[in-house]
Amino acid sequence: MSKEKQSGTQGVARRTVLTHVGVVTAAFALGPLVPGVAAAAPSTSSEAGKTARDKAPASANGWPVEKEANHVSTVWTRPVPGTGLSIDIRIGDVEAILLHVIRRYHYEVERLHHADLAGWQRIEDLDSDAPESNRASGTAVRIRPGAAAGGSLFPLQEVVLRDILADCEGVVRWGGDDSPVDESLFYVDRGPADPHVRKLADTLREGEARPGQGAGKSVNVMAEARRTRANDLARKQRGR
Repeated sequence: MSKEKQSGTQGVARRTVLTHVGVVTAAFALGPLVPGVAAAAPSTSSEAGKTARDKAPASANGWPVEKEANHVSTVWTRPVPGTGLSIDIRIGDVEAILLHVIRRYHYEVERLHHADLAGWQRIEDLDSDAPESNRASGTAVRIRPGAAAGGSLFPLQEVVLRDILADCEGVVRWGGDDSPVDESLFYVDRGPADPHVRKLADTLREGEARPGQGAGKSVNVMAEARRTRANDLARKQRGR
């Protein structure tokens, strides 16, 4: 083989090697841009976010605690329709449920005044392991805060109260059934992922949208079917 031909062959080979090296180098450089590799980063981020959420402080019923009301929060001051009252409460489904309880109490148990209602409160001011901690997530209210001790209601008032709880289908619990007793406390007794919360809230909202239905409608709490329903729930909640 002539020197000239040999030189040309070596040149082609050298260019081929350099080209392959360049391709491999580029592949490594572009590696992070490959979809399969890029997907790994969000996964780590997602896990970190999940861990952070898992560690977020929650009240006794599992709902996230809020540090303040009316600012970057799920807790806002909401009016209680038909009463002239307002309360700091978790907006949305919880609001629909607990406002129903307050309104029926106001109409059928005892007329309430501003001093008779207390909603959200900072967790630092509450027992974080007790049901009252649910106030810090906006999922509990106190009605007549000074009447926490047992026996604060007349017998007929408690009959009405039991009917109100039955309306809430076990989603709301009365502190009068807790130990120690706190007859002023009412709270959502299901976690944020429980479908019964949304189901009850939708039912109550639908009732409010119909004339003559919802809180304030005429109810015979002494009717046999209603008493049976209320007593069954009372036995179940007392037995916990």
